[in-house]
Amino acid sequence: MATQHQPSSAFSFLSKGWREVRDSADADLRLMKDRANSFKNLATSFDRELENFFNSAAPGFSVAAMRSSPPAEIEFVKRLQPKLSEIRRAYSSPDFSKKVLEKWKPRAKIRIDLSAIRNAIVEEEIGDGVVDFERIKGRRLGFWEGLKGESESESESRDWEPIRALKTRIREFEKKSSSVEIFDGFKNSEFLEKLKSSLKSMCKEPQESKEVPPLDVPELLAYFVKQSGPFLDQLGVSRDTCDKIVESLYSKRKNQLLLQSDSEEESSLLGNGNINDELDLRIASVLQSTGHRYEGGLWTDRPKQDFSSNERHVAIVTTASLPWMTGTAVNPLFRAAYLSQSKKQKVTLLVPWLCKSDQELVYPSNLTFASPEEQEGYIRNWLEERTGFKAEFKISFYPGKFSKERRSILPAGDTSQFIPSKDADIAILEEPEHLNWYHHGKRWTDKFNHVVGVVHTNYLEYIKREKNGALQAFFVKHINNWVTRAYCSKVLRLSAATQDLPNSVICNVHGVNPKFLKIGEMMAAERELGQKAFTKGAYFLGKMVWAKGYKELIDLLGKHKTDLDGFNMDVFGSGEDAHEVQSAARRLDLNLNFQKGRDHADDSLHRYKVFINPSISDVLCTATAEALAMGKFVVCADHPSNEFFNSFPNCLIYKTPEDFVAKVKEALENEPYPLTPEQRYKLSWEAATQRFMEYSDLDQILNMEKDGVKPSRDKGKLIGKSASMPNLSELANGGLAFAHYCLTGNEFLRLCTGATPGTRDYDKQHCKDLNLLPPQVENPIYGW
Repeated sequence: MATQHQPSSAFSFLSKGWREVRDSADADLRLMKDRANSFKNLATSFDRELENFFNSAAPGFSVAAMRSSPPAEIEFVKRLQPKLSEIRRAYSSPDFSKKVLEKWKPRAKIRIDLSAIRNAIVEEEIGDGVVDFERIKGRRLGFWEGLKGESESESESRDWEPIRALKTRIREFEKKSSSVEIFDGFKNSEFLEKLKSSLKSMCKEPQESKEVPPLDVPELLAYFVKQSGPFLDQLGVSRDTCDKIVESLYSKRKNQLLLQSDSEEESSLLGNGNINDELDLRIASVLQSTGHRYEGGLWTDRPKQDFSSNERHVAIVTTASLPWMTGTAVNPLFRAAYLSQSKKQKVTLLVPWLCKSDQELVYPSNLTFASPEEQEGYIRNWLEERTGFKAEFKISFYPGKFSKERRSILPAGDTSQFIPSKDADIAILEEPEHLNWYHHGKRWTDKFNHVVGVVHTNYLEYIKREKNGALQAFFVKHINNWVTRAYCSKVLRLSAATQDLPNSVICNVHGVNPKFLKIGEMMAAERELGQKAFTKGAYFLGKMVWAKGYKELIDLLGKHKTDLDGFNMDVFGSGEDAHEVQSAARRLDLNLNFQKGRDHADDSLHRYKVFINPSISDVLCTATAEALAMGKFVVCADHPSNEFFNSFPNCLIYKTPEDFVAKVKEALENEPYPLTPEQRYKLSWEAATQRFMEYSDLDQILNMEKDGVKPSRDKGKLIGKSASMPNLSELANGGLAFAHYCLTGNEFLRLCTGATPGTRDYDKQHCKDLNLLPPQVENPIYGW
């Protein structure tokens, strides 16, 4: 109904405007009339004053007298009279009114042709040059009356052009049949549609916008603290403290983003992930929304080889090799065998080669090898005998030297150069801190696309037992932190007993030799047949050094000798501290029967029922896992290294020395529980390989098809992160690697920190054994 009054309202508005124009014109005409009358009165008054001037002259003077001898005043008047006559003719002429109007007409900003009004005024002049304004007023009233009610012919003939155009438009407007016609056309116009869409976009609610909110100050501070982790860690600020600071700074902004987000998917990504991953995703989304792309930093190296469409390569580098029966020789060998079963990647195992003099110090039973090919044959035969299949992977050797002080093999030269660049895709560093203490060569993360470190040994626990152990442990802790941060992308710790290292997670990625699982199945089958599988009591097996648990064992047995009256135990092992260990046992009169070390799978060990391992220096005791696989009881300490075994019912964990006595008696008086299929699988290398692929991110990296995307898992979904995001941590890591390279290049500094002489480069004997060129020819300065 409101639309029906719109035409009348519009007409009323126009009428009101015309009334205002008419009133203004009346005022202007009255002003002009008053001014013209004032000029007329002025002229009349001037004539009268002039006449009075002549009449007031002296009576003694006549006109004739003035003509004969005019005074000075009369001469002045004679000179003035012609000028007065000109003025009178000027204002009496017909053009006077025209000139007055041109001078006094209003200066309107709108340029309207007023020639019609001017001509009308000029036409109405009377004889003596004065304008008849009454007649003009009548003409003006006739104009407004004609606008309202005159016929079209009369109006068009009397009105001037702008008025006729305006009246024509008004008549067209009045001819519209209804207001619906007018406004329907306006409503359906293209202009209105564009106007509506523009207003809609301007008034859109903020939560409907797909634009990424900009970063605020707390987010920037949180990201700065997160990226400053390497510096803070070196200064002694723990990673947990940094994470708490980041969480406190980012949590408020995170809640705001969750409230603004109306997408379930976006909410799940922001609300259910790790705080560091969420912050990385937030920074990456902002960078992507701005179109920024990071091209690299100070330590940017050549682009790595793209393996996204080709076969992938995995290089496993370890610090020991068979026949040395140590964890870093056995476990990487099994890892290479089971990784090679997948057709997704090729596998290379890189092990140290020792000269004959060092082989005699390390390998048992005076076993030595004349060539790498001979040792490779020994390794493959040993592996195939225990796995039951022929593993298809490559074995390569790098130069190494044995350190008697550290009881370890140290690499000589740049170990990374023994993996060809065409195969430099993924590197697995077994004991990354040990491999890189004195590494002087190319940075692993520069040569390889992804570097995974697997921590086997709790070096800090061993060092604390030595002279000035606390001081040495302090320095070794920071050196381990330094080299793993500089050279590893991801670090896997077998248990929480190890040092907390950068980019590390805790997961047992080791399995047991399949032969032990077969022994356990055999013992379970005998028990099902009613036979007595375990005919012997308790035993301990391990390298005979104090740090391997012998000190704890002798202390416990010596303290509770009376509580374990009649308890006998066999000990298998060989090592540097064998004489001291045996002397301490004899001094305390302990019932320990010492024998030479042997393979845990040896037939003579099958019938023992209880394996006692009081060691608290292990990271994850392989012998404990092997004993459980064979179906035995295991008595071990309540320690982070044994957390993986808590779920097995045959694992008896003690917390106090008194509890140790109770667990030993319980194991001797009862029979072990048979292993379930799930428990056997959990101990297997198949399960260990699956855990390794998951926690090292290899399952995602090997299946990744897109280049430049870093995967991260959140509730089973892959979150794309910007691989081109500027990274302060990477800048710090590159600086640490460069500093480490410079320090390890100085032989004097190497010797001061305990390096074996001659390990910066391999020697002539290594060149002869491995068919290498001299170091100065093949080993230039790498990576910088």
